[in-house]
Amino acid sequence: MSNIKVALYRDRQAWVAQALNVDVSSFSNTQDEARTAIQEALKLYFEGSENRDVTEVSDVRVEKVSVAALQ
Repeated sequence: MSNIKVALYRDRQAWVAQALNVDVSSFSNTQDEARTAIQEALKLYFEGSENRDVTEVSDVRVEKVSVAALQ
């Protein structure tokens, strides 16, 4: 069993659950539903695979970064 760090955030009217250790995300109408959905998505991601790469992450911070628009 792996412990996966997940970010929960609101995107318009949905709650998004984004795994930080692997490329898996899910969404739903509430935080609790999004949490349940990401757990199911992660279970399916790891199901039947012994060698999925899990990136170790620590000291997670959320910051705003400005990016010039491409023209």
